[in-house]
Amino acid sequence: MRIIGGKLKGKTITPPMGYKARPTTDFAKEGLFNILNNEYEFEDLKVLDLFGGTGAIAFEFASRGASRVYCVEMVRENASFIKTEAARLGLNNVTMVRDNVFDFLPICREKFDIIFADPPYSLEGLDSLPDKVLQQDILHPDCYFILEHGDEYSFKEHPAFVKERSYGRVHFSFFTKI
Repeated sequence: MRIIGGKLKGKTITPPMGYKARPTTDFAKEGLFNILNNEYEFEDLKVLDLFGGTGAIAFEFASRGASRVYCVEMVRENASFIKTEAARLGLNNVTMVRDNVFDFLPICREKFDIIFADPPYSLEGLDSLPDKVLQQDILHPDCYFILEHGDEYSFKEHPAFVKERSYGRVHFSFFTKI
């Protein structure tokens, strides 16, 4: 995996063998950030990365100038890897939160400009994740909650749905608060 933009463009992230996370492909990540580049100035953004996995999305936002990126991951080994990699890359703007996303959301008191979630595609309750995120008062108006998911889900009928972009079998659904 590599960081594809910003001050750390080209830096690699290499999880240890046997790492239990499915990283977003560089192809899909590049497509996502091309969309976001056209809609956001990254400087001063506050971002929440749910289901941090390898930290690749959090690192990408941080590399592009987001002022603060919170990364929520419950698996101890993954959280430790993200924290270690953020330090190695000199990303002082990344804060690792080791917690279950569903426990974290109701206690979160921050507001964000972008909330990104890349849950395991087999996650029970994945279809209810947009509601769980948008019910909390943690997303600024007219800002995006972006959910990465597989082919088996479609959120086009959701009342807060804005658009979907697909890159191979990777889908990004965009939502805003209504």
